[in-house]
Amino acid sequence: MRTLLNRIYDSAAALAALFMCIMLVMVLLSIVGREFHFHLRGTDAYAGYCMAASGFLALAHTLKKGEHIRVTVLICRFTGGWLKGIELWALGMATFLACLMAYYSVRLSWQSYTFHDISTSNDATPLWIPQISMAVGTLVLAIAFLDEFIMEIQGKRVALSSDEALHNE
Repeated sequence: MRTLLNRIYDSAAALAALFMCIMLVMVLLSIVGREFHFHLRGTDAYAGYCMAASGFLALAHTLKKGEHIRVTVLICRFTGGWLKGIELWALGMATFLACLMAYYSVRLSWQSYTFHDISTSNDATPLWIPQISMAVGTLVLAIAFLDEFIMEIQGKRVALSSDEALHNE
């Protein structure tokens, strides 16, 4: 099961990297187009869609690598049962919020598909297409938080030391 979950997180991160590269291509096309007096419709909108996709799809991998911002100043003051309780509370709330975000992201994507909602920019893209990446990213994030919560309950979660946390602050 651990291998499958890690593959899901890594696959989402690889997709995020792919969307980041596509965003770079869209921006470069826009720049080259201005320089050589041609315009490809929708490059700005597609760059924005790719930026959102890369951000949402990278969330779970970032969490699993310990790169999310944490308030270590408060957490480092507790030990033993208090620390375990605070970690469980924080992970429980984060799991709940991630599940809500996933539910509403999937719902938004489904509603956009059902209502045939399209982009207001000149590309007129059906909005459910770029919203899928947000829905998938938030679903994978909810799974990652649930995974962290269960590992904390089982005592298998590896807590970062204060030195390890400094590289992302």
